[in-house]
Amino acid sequence: MGRVCDPCPGDARRHGFPSMARFKTAADIKVGVIGYGGAFNMGKHHLNEMKLAGMTPTAVCELDPKRLEVATTDFPGIETYSTVKDLLKKSSVDLLAIITPHNTHAPLTIQCLKAGKGVVSEKPFAISTAECDAMIAAAKKYKAFLSTYHNRHWDGCILDALKVVQSGKIGDIIRIECRMGSHGQPKDWWRTSKSISGGGLLDWGVHLLEYSLQLLGNAKISEVTGFVSSGYWADKTAWKKDTIEDEGNVVVRMSTGQLLTLRISSIDSRPYDYHVLVTGTKGSLAFNAGSSTYELLVPGKNGVMNVERGKVQPSQSAQLYQNVANHLTKGEKLVITPEWARRPIHIIDLAYQSAKKGQALKAKYA
Repeated sequence: MGRVCDPCPGDARRHGFPSMARFKTAADIKVGVIGYGGAFNMGKHHLNEMKLAGMTPTAVCELDPKRLEVATTDFPGIETYSTVKDLLKKSSVDLLAIITPHNTHAPLTIQCLKAGKGVVSEKPFAISTAECDAMIAAAKKYKAFLSTYHNRHWDGCILDALKVVQSGKIGDIIRIECRMGSHGQPKDWWRTSKSISGGGLLDWGVHLLEYSLQLLGNAKISEVTGFVSSGYWADKTAWKKDTIEDEGNVVVRMSTGQLLTLRISSIDSRPYDYHVLVTGTKGSLAFNAGSSTYELLVPGKNGVMNVERGKVQPSQSAQLYQNVANHLTKGEKLVITPEWARRPIHIIDLAYQSAKKGQALKAKYA
């Protein structure tokens, strides 16, 4: 199941890519990963999903020689490289997944696109609007494939949320509120560095915004206001002044007048009942990211609230690489286009800029 609508109607740039039916079969697509680190074992995960979609695991690039040894155990016979330069020079790989720290996504993607390789950048697509635009421009210039790993586009919770909204049970959407967090010091790893990760909003915040943009359909992003609180955890972490914000709040005005809000916090002591709350004219829908249940509330007679708790369908995240394979072999419409991936990054980028300037900022090409 894809989006409710095309991601960004009204902007011709968003439909400028040529047909990508370049391979006869999925097995003809040689795939690889840049980054095979131990955190979450995402290198293996990407290659397995690519293989499940019929593509052929071919190459791994990783700085750590011990992780390269792991890769050869996971995928016997796979090519291994310690530098991206060597990979691009020596390997015949066609499509690369980039699984590296956030601030490297854009430069590595552009380097690979220039070499004629297709790219699926891990989420987040990049850490700024300017980086997204540079990546999109490079893909067009070099006529190379580009997407990002928004596998949660196919989470069961959002697939069922789309069905509920499309059924009309909650009426027209008035607002969507997204929030995630707790009270706890961020651990000392690169995701806690503002300069490397891009900020705390660029982790789960990107997923929650991507859920919301699916639900909002044709609505464009009109303006964004951001609020940031920093300094409580900073002197307690290894990154000090470069520590990500303690809490980020985002308010998005859509072109339709609908409201979208996002909060990601490490200083919130009150647990959230739900990560996403969708309020409509006839009722509301609440669910957690990646959860197995949802709650639907619809007002009944005499002010009594009718509550429906349902079980969500299983995740279909493998659909991402299946869609990529079908796009490259059959010309199937790509679901996660680079322009679609740009939208949540643009929101977060504007939010950080807004927090510094103390004013709402208008969106561009959104």
